[in-house]
Amino acid sequence: MTTPPRSLDRLIRPRSIAVFGGKEARRVIEQCDKMGFAGKIWPVHPREEEILGRRCYRSVADLPEAPDASFVGVNRALTIEIIRDLAARGGGGAVCYASGFREAVSELADGSDLQQALVAAAGDMPIVGPNCYGFINMLDGALLWPDQHGMLRVERGVAILTQSSNIACNISMQKRGLPLAYVMTAGNQAQTGLSDIACAVLEDPRVTAVGLHIEGFDSVEALERLATRARELRKPVVTLKVGKSEAAQLATVSHTASLAGNDRVSSALLARLGIGRVETLPELLETLKLLHLHGPLPNADISSMSCSGGEASLMADAGVRRKVNFRALKDEQRQPLRESLGEMVTIANPLDYHTFVWGNREKQTAAFTAMMQGGYALNLIVLDFPRLDRCHAEDWVTTCDAVIDAAKATGAAAGIVASLGENMPEETALSLMAAGVVPFSGIDEALAAAETAAAIGGAWARPAPPPLIKAAAAGGDAITLTEAQAKAELFAAGVAVPKGETAGTPKEAAEAAEVLGFPVVLKGLGVAHKTEAGAVKLNLTNREEVLAAAEEMASVASGYLVEKMIARPVAELIVGAMRDPVAGPVLTIGAGGILVELLDDSAILTLPATEEMIKAAIDGLKIRKLLDGYRGGPRGDVAALTRTVAAAASYVVANASKLEELDINPIMVLPVGDGAVAADALIRRRK
Repeated sequence: MTTPPRSLDRLIRPRSIAVFGGKEARRVIEQCDKMGFAGKIWPVHPREEEILGRRCYRSVADLPEAPDASFVGVNRALTIEIIRDLAARGGGGAVCYASGFREAVSELADGSDLQQALVAAAGDMPIVGPNCYGFINMLDGALLWPDQHGMLRVERGVAILTQSSNIACNISMQKRGLPLAYVMTAGNQAQTGLSDIACAVLEDPRVTAVGLHIEGFDSVEALERLATRARELRKPVVTLKVGKSEAAQLATVSHTASLAGNDRVSSALLARLGIGRVETLPELLETLKLLHLHGPLPNADISSMSCSGGEASLMADAGVRRKVNFRALKDEQRQPLRESLGEMVTIANPLDYHTFVWGNREKQTAAFTAMMQGGYALNLIVLDFPRLDRCHAEDWVTTCDAVIDAAKATGAAAGIVASLGENMPEETALSLMAAGVVPFSGIDEALAAAETAAAIGGAWARPAPPPLIKAAAAGGDAITLTEAQAKAELFAAGVAVPKGETAGTPKEAAEAAEVLGFPVVLKGLGVAHKTEAGAVKLNLTNREEVLAAAEEMASVASGYLVEKMIARPVAELIVGAMRDPVAGPVLTIGAGGILVELLDDSAILTLPATEEMIKAAIDGLKIRKLLDGYRGGPRGDVAALTRTVAAAASYVVANASKLEELDINPIMVLPVGDGAVAADALIRRRK
């Protein structure tokens, strides 16, 4: 996919709109009129004289001037003709509504050809779609949108982009108080992808944050540009990534492929770029609320207050599933909280303030202020509202006022959380947003928002990552190197390996062992999973043991590798690399040896990776406890491990075009000062 060389500004912020077609085009005019679009609208129709009081033009050539934006709601063949005419006239861009292009190749044999023809017809003119509804711009009242929606004009807000027109319709109907500046669809992304559109809306000073609903990455290069510009403008981007990328068949000769699933690579890619990721549509909307009001959080320290122990427990338990920290209160907070809440309240975080101050705005404000002075990144108050059609809400309004007062007095980021999403009335959500307090619908969603905003803040606090490797995959058949060959290449790259010799016969293996000195390890060459095949024997202490072991594995081995036995390690890790069809070469680090599948403990790094990135990945592993000297055991040489992983990563980068798979399992991490040694290695690459 290529980036449209012409700016999208005219298309998404038009001063003139042309509409082509029948009922869909009529709806576009209706929506623009309803939302007060101040620009010109020109209907184009071969037979109608006027539509909704506006003169109809017969063709692109008849229009008064080249339109900034066009909605093309005609059949797929005629769409191509109109797009060609608009491009020749100098149009600013167009939405292609028709389906029957590449998305329909299983039903329509010419779908792919028509899509190519459409892109060729557009030339330098940006097009969105085909097979999409278009977009809604609620900042200017410009809607190239042939359907209902639930949005209102706003002066500033967030942009949400999706491939799915139906998802866009659903989002437009939200009642959560989120100010929607743009809702946009991309359809097939034949020419213009989601990331390109997102870059365009980021430039609007009225846009505060961007949400992406992604079915498949349109272009990694465009995604990198989006992340870079988001960081520069300090406007966060958060994604709901669904589905799996279309991957080539992965080899199964190593553990690496099974550890690095495509979805995990997607998460690693987004984390590298400082783009947040959520799992559900509600999480996306709640996160965008927080980002709209407060931007990325400096850390994941949060506070929680509620008038019920049950709610406090729900918050605490939900926090266990999230990367948030209910940090302990500071000493200077305790006395003000005690004075405002009384002696019977347990001062803690999360805090149950009971109902002693219920309905008392002054005392609630004092308590909330004391909590918000604790330096938390986000302060949450759990408050479920009564049904406004059956109940009275005066005391709940008092609590809202107290939260607003405390937030204004302290300048702290604050949110009110309804434990049940439907218990947050829309009018309450809107009033809280206007006052700068986030109205969260749901406990899990609120903590997901805090976690995601903190992740973006943490990424932005670190140096921007280097550009991803763009090396194209080499052709030719894939070959698997012998372990000896693989280790020789890794040793040359800076990875420590045991001293060893190759041998062709059992006798030669025994002689090599005597030269190396006992104890030794004997391995059969040409065997992928040596342990399962009986092609590895450890701690052989004399010539006779080596001979016997070599003869036993002669039926499965094409030769032998004899190595010095490595001392008992503190821990065993796996380091591997594989080629992801989207992100390119990626590195896997995790618990190795027999623990690979047992612990499910691994991290993914997109490449290139700095030593700081590698160390952070190691620090996040469960096996790190062993490396730190678990239960009085020796501490592992983490510095040597980091250097070893960095050397392996450099080897992958240097061989990016031809490397298919790398598997170093295990890396034996020895006590501090003794290093880290690659005990086994596998490399697959193109000839």
